[in-house]
Amino acid sequence: MTGVANEVGLRALEEEINRQGSRPPLRSRRPPRRPRTRRQRLRRTLLAALAVVLVVVLSGIGYLYYLTHDLRRVTVKGLSGTLTTGAEAGTENILMVGSTSRCALTVQNPAYGLCSQGVTGVNSDVIMILHVDSAHHRLALLSIPRDLFVPNSRTTGPNKIDAGLYQGLSQLVASIQEDFGIPIQHAVSLNFDQFANVVNALGGINMSFTMSVYDAYSGLNVKAAACVHLNGTQALQVVRARHLQYDAPGTKSPYAQYWPQETQSDLARIRRDHEFLRVLAAAVAKKGIANPITDIDLINSLKSDLTFDQSWSVNDMAHLLLEFHSVNVNSVPQLTLPVQVVTDPQGSGGGLLYQGYNYGDSEFPAEPQDQAAIDQVLGIKPNINPMTGRPLPAPSSVTVSVMNGTGTYNQATDTANALSALGFHVLGVGDVPSVGDVSETVVYYGSHAPAVEAAAEEVARSMSGSVIMAYDPSQVTSGAEVTVVTGTQFAVNAPAPAGTGTSSNAATPPSVAAIAPPTPPSSGLKPWDPRACAPGAVPTAPVPNPT
Repeated sequence: MTGVANEVGLRALEEEINRQGSRPPLRSRRPPRRPRTRRQRLRRTLLAALAVVLVVVLSGIGYLYYLTHDLRRVTVKGLSGTLTTGAEAGTENILMVGSTSRCALTVQNPAYGLCSQGVTGVNSDVIMILHVDSAHHRLALLSIPRDLFVPNSRTTGPNKIDAGLYQGLSQLVASIQEDFGIPIQHAVSLNFDQFANVVNALGGINMSFTMSVYDAYSGLNVKAAACVHLNGTQALQVVRARHLQYDAPGTKSPYAQYWPQETQSDLARIRRDHEFLRVLAAAVAKKGIANPITDIDLINSLKSDLTFDQSWSVNDMAHLLLEFHSVNVNSVPQLTLPVQVVTDPQGSGGGLLYQGYNYGDSEFPAEPQDQAAIDQVLGIKPNINPMTGRPLPAPSSVTVSVMNGTGTYNQATDTANALSALGFHVLGVGDVPSVGDVSETVVYYGSHAPAVEAAAEEVARSMSGSVIMAYDPSQVTSGAEVTVVTGTQFAVNAPAPAGTGTSSNAATPPSVAAIAPPTPPSSGLKPWDPRACAPGAVPTAPVPNPT
């Protein structure tokens, strides 16, 4: 019955739009194929804001936003236009961000830390990219771990990717596009209170706690129970928990602060966030929406809790929703960008040291695993440039220089020879100061021209290990399009065997004790992770553990 109710609501929306005369009639089925105008292509977008908004959209509530013309907007610079040619024609990527800004809260909440007490950081707790492919009726989700160390996190240089939000959504968009080559067409964000308000507006959610869990940082503290009803604040504690302790079998202490602690921090949190997304989707689908005209209370409770980029019109969202309102969130691929955890190489007790500064718990990229996950989410082949949807250039058309960034004997020359063996035209080698005992290999490019970005992409895909791209004209040397600054854990791929084409065989990078092996792009729940309640389970109020 829920699907029928949602369909009725969508049809009511169509009648309302037609009555206002602002657009031609909406259609849930595709019209006959014909060339689309740019305006029509822009309509094929999707209402999304973090995980919560994704579920709201997919379950049919998103169309309610059409009736509200006062959504919160923020100017986001550097967004990519909708691709019109190539493998990604008509697809769009929506950046969804959860902000930790306490000072932006209307009412200060001690549970989150108080701005007045110096908790003033602005970071992105959650970074997700929703890929929307209208032509193939396909959605996919990619999470980027917040502790991933990237070259263009801020305009001032390298940092963990979550630090980019301090300079605004525009900088986070720039970082993702410049360092990963993922085009971003739209961006949405919400903060702690906004997340809690959205969950409360939907009546809360139910989750099963197979083990008692505790997180002193997020406030999560729930005894094991078959099914627990969580309000917005309690749900926020679940999705923010990355210092989780659990009452494992054999644990002798009844006090939560003495229980074992999981070791994956943010990576474990992403795993639970993906499960929360599925649970909330089911809850919203069960609730259903009967008529957009009569659900004003729900509209008003949600409309102020999301911030959208300036170019994303409500009408665009409504039109695209007609195509995706029936999608089951359980069928949407949810991947996490693989990373390699840096394990305190200098014995400093605080993680990564970069140019003398301690960045704490950090992670490095992992190739070719990262690019494989990005390609899977975007639905493209390995020889396609994500920023344009067109084939990457042949190595013979790319000029490269190589700089030794570690001081390792002959590293620049050896790397240059290996790239030459793949067909790249090497213009020079040299040395630059080391940034630390462990470091990433960075493929720098000095122009946003599509051909130059594509050249950097081709070079990065020809290497394995802790390798990442970066836009920085000051680092490009010898008149080359691309400069590789070598790090401590990488390898140039071997040339493909004769007669097998131009693709390379991925090489195995050297093992570095301070850099852990790549994490998988997806993983199942652990026994202590909250999850969906069993069918028919009766929810109870959460009961705290003794601490």
